[in-house]
Amino acid sequence: MRLFNVIKNEKKYWLVDQIQKDNVDQAQYKEQLSKILQQWKEGRSGFLSLLMDEAYEEWLLKKPFQKVSTIVEYTRDLEGLPRIHNDISYACLSDRKISEDEYKWLYGLCRSGTANKNDLQENMDEVLDSVKKELGPNWKDHCYYFTKDQDYLGMAIPHIEMGTKDEGRLFYFGVVPDKRSQGVGKELHKGALEILRTFGAAKYVGSTDIHNEAMIRIFQKNGGRLRDGNGIYRIEKETTRG
Repeated sequence: MRLFNVIKNEKKYWLVDQIQKDNVDQAQYKEQLSKILQQWKEGRSGFLSLLMDEAYEEWLLKKPFQKVSTIVEYTRDLEGLPRIHNDISYACLSDRKISEDEYKWLYGLCRSGTANKNDLQENMDEVLDSVKKELGPNWKDHCYYFTKDQDYLGMAIPHIEMGTKDEGRLFYFGVVPDKRSQGVGKELHKGALEILRTFGAAKYVGSTDIHNEAMIRIFQKNGGRLRDGNGIYRIEKETTRG
């Protein structure tokens, strides 16, 4: 039984995300994570970033992971969604209205100046490669952007969470810097939830750094309820012990 999702950039990092399952005890999670850590140590990647329940924190810090921050999760059912303003339009990369390079530029713009402490400081080629690895050959069908009067407002990458049938997630959501703190994020987030419904999602789970107050307000204004929080932990090759 797989208890963690793993995304690998073999030369730089592994991203490991705990899969919350009922009737699985801590010993099983620890055993599987220990095997993942051993595989990572034998490879060439520089660090491993882990998202995991903070109940394991004491054990993780002895590995020795370093705590980066806390991620909070909000959830809502996707029935009765609020409507996005009708003067905002959206399209996806597979519509071929813009190029991959232009989308990559927009992605980088939306990432700039955010409050997320777990920013991996990758270049945008690496960021887009991680999207392709996570979402597969039809990745362009998930890469949406929002405009008003032909000006970019932001972007979202909606998808159905791996291993589920109807849990909607956003691989990334962002607003361009000059449109922040104007209520734009709330409207774009409504649009992203609307897109998730067309993908067959019945519920939405959104997550962000506990310090990202702007994103937390968006979750709350669009009907999200706090579900739980998980720690972000990081371990470097040179700090590992045998």
